[in-house]
Amino acid sequence: MPSEVVLVTGVGGELGSRLLARLGASPAFARVLGVDTTPPRPHVLRRLGRAEFVRADIRNPLIAKIISDARVGTVVHAATTCHPAGPARRGALKEVNVIGTMRLLAACQRSASVRKLVVKSTTAVYGADASSPAVFTEDSELIPASSTGYAKDAIEMEGYVRGLARRRPDLTITTLRFANIIGPDVDTVLARYFALPVVPSVLGYDARLQLLHASDALTVLELATLEDRPGVFNVAADGVLTLGQALRRAGRVELPVPRPLLPSVAKVLRGARVVDFSTDQVRLLNYGRVVDTTRLKRTFGYRPRWTTAAAFEDYVRGRGLRPVVPGEHLAALADRVVAAAATGQAR
Repeated sequence: MPSEVVLVTGVGGELGSRLLARLGASPAFARVLGVDTTPPRPHVLRRLGRAEFVRADIRNPLIAKIISDARVGTVVHAATTCHPAGPARRGALKEVNVIGTMRLLAACQRSASVRKLVVKSTTAVYGADASSPAVFTEDSELIPASSTGYAKDAIEMEGYVRGLARRRPDLTITTLRFANIIGPDVDTVLARYFALPVVPSVLGYDARLQLLHASDALTVLELATLEDRPGVFNVAADGVLTLGQALRRAGRVELPVPRPLLPSVAKVLRGARVVDFSTDQVRLLNYGRVVDTTRLKRTFGYRPRWTTAAAFEDYVRGRGLRPVVPGEHLAALADRVVAAAATGQAR
């Protein structure tokens, strides 16, 4: 009979809730607990199987009692929010990302039953800059795009995880740095961005984007939970799309904006409660980011099923995106917008 007890944080979110349902259907675990301040969505609740939802806040010391009473052996920390899709209160998210992680890891450190920790992080920890390398490896320096953004939270969180590893060398710890996740039924900042009818971009730049299909992200989290695969891993699809290629495939009208004006455009989109463009995202659209996934394939043992291009095509099909204007007019319209923006910048 299985004896392992698993606890998953962040099950109110799409990825965490799907992981909870998948683990709840697995015969490998004696018990599966999901914690969050909000329950999974109704369609997920209906298929939780043996999994249980516990309403709890990881910022509260009560999380230690839950872990102790249930004799949790594996903790999957999927609660971090590095790129909220829509406008959100920065202070509240930072508390969950940083304070919540501190509380959770302190509980893991004190627990005699916890033997494994799986952490969801982001490739945004590498930043995006004109001096960035063409490809980041897991050993690249972690440089957030801003001192107050969500990527900075992820860097702090990873620092706490490394501290726990030093204090509890007996723990098996897996840190997964996910590229921007996309799919037909996930709500992410890029999913909202590419659905805009007129999409702002940085004039004179065509950033390289590397994505990750939501189904691959879920599979990697599940494998890390089921098996011991310690280490730090970049998790991203093979191949890249330039921003221009992605916009054309989605049938969007591109609006090139001079770089100094892009933060103002992002502020307008946030104020209209359309999409939350942080400094991290603005710099991604400016410079792009590509990561090496050799360690994921050779050491972790997983090759994503979806390429970046295929994942994006699945998103376009699943969302039912259609060209904003007839194809024969799109190129001409884009050319006029570029010319107008260039004229405005010159004045």
